[in-house]
Amino acid sequence: MGEHSVAQAMSEEELQTFMRALLEDVAALERMLETGLIESGIRRIGAEQEMFLVDSQQRPAPVVMKVMKALKGHEQFTTELARFNLEANSKPYVYGGDCLRKLEKELRGLYRTALNAADKCDSQVALTGILPTINMSDLGLDNMTPMPRYYALNQAMASLRGGDFQTVIKGVDELHAVHDNVMLEACNTSFQLHFQVAADEFAKLYNISQAVTGPVLAAAVNSPLLLGHRLWRETRIALFQQSVDARSSAVTMRGARPRVHFGDSWVRESVIEIFREDIARFRVVLATDTGDPPLEMLRNGEIPKLAALCLHNGTVYRWNRPCYGLTGGKPHLRIENRVLPSGPTVLDEMANAAFFFGLMSGMLEEYGPIDKVMEFDDAKGNFIASARRGLNAEFNWVGGETIAARELIIERLVPLAREGLRASGIDAEDINRYLNIIEERVKRGRTGSDWALQSLAHMKTEGGNQDERLRTLTAVTIARQRKGRPVHSWKLASLSESEDWQNSFRTVGQFMDTDLFTVREQDIVDLAATLMEWEYVRYILVEDADGGLVGLVSYAQLLKLVSRRFDQATGTVTVGSIMLRDPPTATPQTSTYDAITLMRKSGLGCVPVLSDGKLVGIVTERHFMDVAQRLMERGTKRN
Repeated sequence: MGEHSVAQAMSEEELQTFMRALLEDVAALERMLETGLIESGIRRIGAEQEMFLVDSQQRPAPVVMKVMKALKGHEQFTTELARFNLEANSKPYVYGGDCLRKLEKELRGLYRTALNAADKCDSQVALTGILPTINMSDLGLDNMTPMPRYYALNQAMASLRGGDFQTVIKGVDELHAVHDNVMLEACNTSFQLHFQVAADEFAKLYNISQAVTGPVLAAAVNSPLLLGHRLWRETRIALFQQSVDARSSAVTMRGARPRVHFGDSWVRESVIEIFREDIARFRVVLATDTGDPPLEMLRNGEIPKLAALCLHNGTVYRWNRPCYGLTGGKPHLRIENRVLPSGPTVLDEMANAAFFFGLMSGMLEEYGPIDKVMEFDDAKGNFIASARRGLNAEFNWVGGETIAARELIIERLVPLAREGLRASGIDAEDINRYLNIIEERVKRGRTGSDWALQSLAHMKTEGGNQDERLRTLTAVTIARQRKGRPVHSWKLASLSESEDWQNSFRTVGQFMDTDLFTVREQDIVDLAATLMEWEYVRYILVEDADGGLVGLVSYAQLLKLVSRRFDQATGTVTVGSIMLRDPPTATPQTSTYDAITLMRKSGLGCVPVLSDGKLVGIVTERHFMDVAQRLMERGTKRN
């Protein structure tokens, strides 16, 4: 759940004290490994369920503190970075028998508990990797959860970064975003798996987790959209790495590793290799009271919590992260898989979990130490390919073989996972229930991401604007996941399933055109006239080299120009000589009513839209005619 009692600003002395404690924790863990104190002979599993809180308009609802109060101190729930995120933590279960069924039952119960608490706060819960309706306006520090840890983390990351956070992700669309804090990370919610292992098997099982992460992710992708852009099949992977990338430009240029990373090599012998490497590569960004000296505790026969090591480890985001913890006073090691997205349903998540856990055993039995038969760079490349393309990825597999994701999963990995679960004593009924879902999902090519993208394409043929389609997608997702049927059985979302289309026309930013055709004031008028003819538009915006609006040219102005019988003999006519300078403008947050008022007062049939002084869109009389038509159609149907 994370340590919330941290220092928000560290002096050099505090930093030095914490670093000494961190190094002593590593020494203590080495001693515990050498003397066999780490629990062995038993495996346990668990999960962390992250979720979004959503309001009645399908937008992020920053009500987590109210929801936590409604949960009345339920110890399995905790906050996350943003006020619109919530996290639930399962209990650990001994791996075997009906453990998967028990874990699913608990997660369903936690989900229902969250739903009830959210309902008391006029909100609802969404299980999705990235909420389709989230906007940059939701990502200010005013929406950061009021906990010292989060403010300290933001301050430390921004200080290390030395400037704004840059996000560039290319998919079907391209996203270029600049942000001054780490809140972009709050766009992500995940379903994290924990797998407890013995110290002497950690290296080989950790390497297996790295090898299978790509194929498991390919079958589980559920985050294809960010800020209205269609990007990777699992956009969380790219977004998380960039949103908390604390490297300065100088550090980036020399190829230093980001805090969110997959790793660069197989683990050779021990978990200590990972902790040492992360301490060597990544500066301390948070500090806390570390308690009694761990080596002294060991000499006294006590087991230390290794608070400094756990806190620093929590600020280095490996996709498969090693964790140290205590269960019933006994120290243990576990592998935390952070790759899987939240949703689309609890049942889908459990199918993903069964696939991962089964492969942890099945792969080891089939191939032995994976580092002997597979190149690490292939495992890393498979992971990135899965995030980008999902089931359409192509993998470099064991022995250098190239194979399509669907073929590998259906023909080889699902059978291996079945055998791995059987060998671990998992009930046969549960094995079939969960892995049959993986098989059907892959055969039909219907992951959460595929369903979302296909639904958007379907709704585009039905009409409506982008905001309406995204809000409908969110509403339908929430409704479908409450029923609990796996995503491969879902029918595509349709605009007819949402009667709330009016809320997609409340502000200018919800329906403005962003695909703009612009000219410079030095351009000849012929260019503006030609663009109007080619693109069937009545207004051309004039911008400067920095994207600032300087004027607009209307179809009416061109007609006036023609009526004055300008021709080649009169000389070159530029846009700047006829354009309307400094026209009335709106922002994306301007209400539709105010935009209409601006349009009527100015006598223009359009309103340019600016954000931070830069041109971002335009609304025209056509947009309002569309709204009027839909209102009239609805009235006719009612009559």
